[in-house]
Amino acid sequence: MKSKSILIVSAMSIGIFLCMLDTTVMNVALPAIQSGLNVQLNNVSWALNIYTILFASLTIPLGKIGEYFGVHKTYIVGLITFICGSAISGSANNLTMLISGRAVQSIGAALVFPLSMTIGISSVSLDIRKQVIAVLGITQGLAAALGPVIGGCLTQFLSWRWIFIINIPLSIISVVICLSTLELHEPTQPEAIDFVGSLLSMVTLFTLTLGLVQGRVWGWHSLVIISLFALSGISLLLFIICEYKSSHSMMPLTLFKNREFTGSAITILLSNLFLVAVTVVLPTYFVKIQGKSELEAALLITPITGMIFIFSPLAAIIIDKLGARMVIASGFILMTISFILFATIDMKNLTLVIITCIILGTGYGIIAGPITVLAASDFKGSLLNASQSVAGVLRQIGISLAIAIYVTGLYGNLVIARNHSIQYIKTEIATLNIPAEKKTMVIQKAIHSLSNTSTSTPRNHFTSVEKKRIIQENYHQILKGQPSSISNEAKCQIHAQVSIKVNSKLKTINQNINAAITKIKSFAINEYGKAFTKLYSYSIIFVGLSSFACFLFPRKKMKANKQL
Repeated sequence: MKSKSILIVSAMSIGIFLCMLDTTVMNVALPAIQSGLNVQLNNVSWALNIYTILFASLTIPLGKIGEYFGVHKTYIVGLITFICGSAISGSANNLTMLISGRAVQSIGAALVFPLSMTIGISSVSLDIRKQVIAVLGITQGLAAALGPVIGGCLTQFLSWRWIFIINIPLSIISVVICLSTLELHEPTQPEAIDFVGSLLSMVTLFTLTLGLVQGRVWGWHSLVIISLFALSGISLLLFIICEYKSSHSMMPLTLFKNREFTGSAITILLSNLFLVAVTVVLPTYFVKIQGKSELEAALLITPITGMIFIFSPLAAIIIDKLGARMVIASGFILMTISFILFATIDMKNLTLVIITCIILGTGYGIIAGPITVLAASDFKGSLLNASQSVAGVLRQIGISLAIAIYVTGLYGNLVIARNHSIQYIKTEIATLNIPAEKKTMVIQKAIHSLSNTSTSTPRNHFTSVEKKRIIQENYHQILKGQPSSISNEAKCQIHAQVSIKVNSKLKTINQNINAAITKIKSFAINEYGKAFTKLYSYSIIFVGLSSFACFLFPRKKMKANKQL
């Protein structure tokens, strides 16, 4: 590969990496952003959602517009837009400014992502095209998986602002490379723009992704969510009809006549759904249930990234020898095994967790490397650009589906686990032979600790003031039965005896309460653990069925150059 081509592919890899990184880098940092801007978590989540929604909605139409004005020039404009959005987000002093910055970022990403693939692939000769596609594809998977890790490290050691600021110098490097290597006076394709198709695609994807990311908050059965999904379905039907009849369609339906592309499209969506189902939910589980720090939780999923980095290029190389069917099936089978393990292992055993993450990363890596090559097929020009836009959108939909299904499922299971735990607390404390007011206090503390895993429970449940009060009450009760002429010495002896008895009794009560709390904690941890493992128990069948996607591909890799 020529040095110029290496520089171009490097610049495109930077662009792809940053676009995909920003889909997941904020997840771990949300609590820090919430504290920094002093806003509610539900509100700050819009800074995360707006990027996903607009990125998915605008990728196809903006990619097509890039062809109209010139791919190279449009790509640089996209990078500059992304830089501006990152600067606004990193310097935001209120939530409105942060959301606005993320919206600008998403517009830049919707330009950069599909054009990165097109420029990178077009910059090399056909004999090394597969290797370049594999590199760009691996970059996508790595970025999405590395997001929580990078977000956790930057937030822990610098501040949440750095998850946006880090984009600026890297983007500038890409801009400089592009200005020195790309042909800015390139020939354009002045075809008429399919405005109706563009509008329908944006409505379809906007309503779909908005419904997916807000379903848990607004309610899956609410009129708003149902209306969004209905509108998305109607818009999709109209979009297909429009594209079928259009002479200058924005997304040529001939793409789906290619078996490799169709199989790749479905595989991209499914593989990203099941990858993000772990990379997003697992850190939440470690933080909320096991009480680990955000950084610890992020680092525990790094084996996934490592395996993607190792196996993606290997799989891209061996696909010609083994065929797409065997490679894709092997990847999904390994992902299925990882889901079986997540559903059955002791999640407190970090060695088993790491091994399971390694299996998941290997499975996804085996899929991610070849799938980008297969999605590009033998397309050229506008078909190549359209194929990468569709692939990018499906990747985003897979991520949105994962967040919608698994985060919603986790929070729903956590509510059930909490209710079971509260009922167990009340039942267990009711058996204790302690005063009613003390039972109420212990129940309240135990329930409070369910939401605060890092809070340690005190072993002594009676303050010194309470002890003195109890001793005095018992002492005065005994004195009532004594003659008024009792000596002070006798009173002191009675007080000492009462103190000994009360302290002994309170010690026994403390032991009983602590034994009950130990049982309660064990029960609650078990229930909250089930909230996580149930997600993967229910998913095993679906991940397993995904392996049948391999039959969408031809028996062997098609070598003939098919003109579409």
